[in-house]
Amino acid sequence: MEPKYFLYARKSTEEDDRQVMSIEAQLFELKELARKENLEILEVFQESKSAKTPGRPVFDEMMRRVDESDGVGILSWHPDRLARNSIDGGRIIYAVDQKKVVSLRFSTFWFQPTPQGLFMLQVAFGQSKYYSDNLSENIKRGYRQKLRRGEWLTLAPFGYTNNPRTRTIEPHPVTGRVVARAFAEYAKGSHTYISLGQFLADLGVVSRNQTPLAKISIRRFLTNRAYLGFVKHKGEWFDGNFPPLVTPALFAAVEKVLQSKERPRKRKGRHDFPFCGLFRCGECGSMFSAQWATGKCGGRYRYYRCSKKKGTCSQRYLREESLALQLKSRLQTISLPPRYTDWMLSEVKEWEKGGNSARASEMQELSVLVRASEARLEKLISTYLDGDVPKEMYLVKKDELMRASLALKEKRKALERGSTPWVEPLREWILDMQQADFLSSSDDFYKIKALVKKIGTNPMVRDAAAHFATPAPSAFVAQRRTRLLALNSFARRDFGLNSREVTFGGVLLRFARTFFEKSTTGKN
Repeated sequence: MEPKYFLYARKSTEEDDRQVMSIEAQLFELKELARKENLEILEVFQESKSAKTPGRPVFDEMMRRVDESDGVGILSWHPDRLARNSIDGGRIIYAVDQKKVVSLRFSTFWFQPTPQGLFMLQVAFGQSKYYSDNLSENIKRGYRQKLRRGEWLTLAPFGYTNNPRTRTIEPHPVTGRVVARAFAEYAKGSHTYISLGQFLADLGVVSRNQTPLAKISIRRFLTNRAYLGFVKHKGEWFDGNFPPLVTPALFAAVEKVLQSKERPRKRKGRHDFPFCGLFRCGECGSMFSAQWATGKCGGRYRYYRCSKKKGTCSQRYLREESLALQLKSRLQTISLPPRYTDWMLSEVKEWEKGGNSARASEMQELSVLVRASEARLEKLISTYLDGDVPKEMYLVKKDELMRASLALKEKRKALERGSTPWVEPLREWILDMQQADFLSSSDDFYKIKALVKKIGTNPMVRDAAAHFATPAPSAFVAQRRTRLLALNSFARRDFGLNSREVTFGGVLLRFARTFFEKSTTGKN
């Protein structure tokens, strides 16, 4: 049985005054073809949309109807009416493959749903896409040539008129004089956007709604360099070969008036509250906010308080100096002097070297095992091809060897990815403890906030006291802070660590290493 057809007609532009007969001519020719061939048209789809890129709503609706049907035909003038891009062309071909489209009829192209017909259809869609791409390149090349000659590229701006003979623009005898007079009036400095809009309205220059031009339109009008004889293309101006409507001196005078009248909007200064966005209230869970306060003697102070966005809260204000003092004291309890951190960093470097050596040796061993596994697999394949091994046994053994080889390769990749995973977190922790020692005597509140935010968890303020938790190695340092100070007080600054300091530092370092080894491997 002859299928029912969807008729699809398309023109490339959405403007009614261009290609105005295209769709009408297509519909007439296609309906005449349907009458001669006795084809039943189920529905007619028509739209004015470019097919260079996907996204045609009428075409998408037709393809949706095609997907819902059991087999229909499509009637169109030419394959380039259906698609000029690879996605839409692929949808048509896939619908033919799935038997959703059982017939394609064109006035200027013959097609049958056979392998040869599908190939020719793909060629037709490819030619359509090539034509579209080539047309785009030709247009760009034409634009570049026009720019070299100084020709205007599009519709003439207000004040000019297009000359189809010379394919450029010329000053309009009436509106061109209006443009020059408007520039001269505004250069006097006595006009605003509104008054100049009314001035132009009195001369007959109004919007489509017959109202004076809007402010943005007036500003665009006064800053249009086309009136200086320039051509704009992709944000860049080029010299034009058409006469200007205003002189450079008049245009500069208008620019000067614009700059004198357009003042930047005053913005409120940003409040300097370093610890905002860091702490939560320990009572209600709301974030802590900040504000300025004036003392009895006229001094200005910064205070932090609960924002109380989650309800009633009894927490009181906390002065910034008190908060900063608490944070510096807390950082000091978990800090390490530079003498210790320098020694620890050198120890970590030695551990890393030892790890690299061990990793290189292990990678070499793994490479040998991978090559041996691949050799066994090749030997197994050769034995099977010679007919010495049954197929069932061959498949089982091959699967075992492939799995073993894959496991070895994954292990080798893990070693190739970089250094031991716990080394960098351990090194970063040591540097953070060194930074904590520096900031414990610093007044850079923003850096203090950044470090607390980095190393601390669950920062909160309750009863005018700031709290934040630290990782286990930092807590370990805080617990042994007294002993550290005792050792440090008797240490010689010009020498390295003594034996007792090395022992103490080794305990801290091994504890931190164990912690980061477990955290990076996911072990408890």
